Amino acid sequence: MVEGRSKQAFKTRLAERPAAWRDGVEVVAMDGFTGFKTATAEELPDATAVMDPFHVVRLAGDALDRCRRRIQLSIHGHRGHKGDPLYKSRRTLHTGAGLLTDKQHRRLTDLFAHGAHVEVEATWGIYQRMIAAYREPDRRRGRELMAKLINSISVGVPTTGRNHHPGPHAEETRRRRARVLRPARHQQRPNRGHQRPDRAPPRLRPRLPQPHQPHRQVPARDRRLQAPTTPSIVKSR
Repeated sequence: MVEGRSKQAFKTRLAERPAAWRDGVEVVAMDGFTGFKTATAEELPDATAVMDPFHVVRLAGDALDRCRRRIQLSIHGHRGHKGDPLYKSRRTLHTGAGLLTDKQHRRLTDLFAHGAHVEVEATWGIYQRMIAAYREPDRRRGRELMAKLINSISVGVPTTGRNHHPGPHAEETRRRRARVLRPARHQQRPNRGHQRPDRAPPRLRPRLPQPHQPHRQVPARDRRLQAPTTPSIVKSR
């Protein structure tokens, strides 16, 4: 274990190792931090930098969640509520296909039967194929599965294997999506000057002297306006 999470800390640690040890390193597994990758390229130019499976699956799961939230917002116009199908299936979508119960299978079948959820189904399929490649006992077969997955998503979005029809609510879904992407005029802020509230004229606004400002002499007209309303006491000799 090396203290610190920075490029310099990792680079210093690699530089301290013997040259024979550094020459024997072939693969360096890391997370998505760019500093680790650049340090590896500078100190171990012959080694291959890869991302470890945990962080790869984590990034794929985050992409699945973002897709689910985006479709949820485009269809319903709000974040997930307790009774929304996409919100209820958020944990089931992250479960491996081989570990799904009968209830979870039915939930996903009903979820993907909706034509508006086709993007979630496609993203879920990529996520499941990635998990299956890492769980493959045969490492050679796992690499082949992962290579096929990378090639398939590099040229386009994979098909789900079923024909989805837009349905009667497709036009309403498109309108909601347009409203989400283009907020109403009262929600936009093209210029702050148009949103300033009406204020009293400067001559009617009370002003308190600041410590760095000298006290100005009050004109006679203002002294009459600011005369006290309570009677004053004058002492006689």
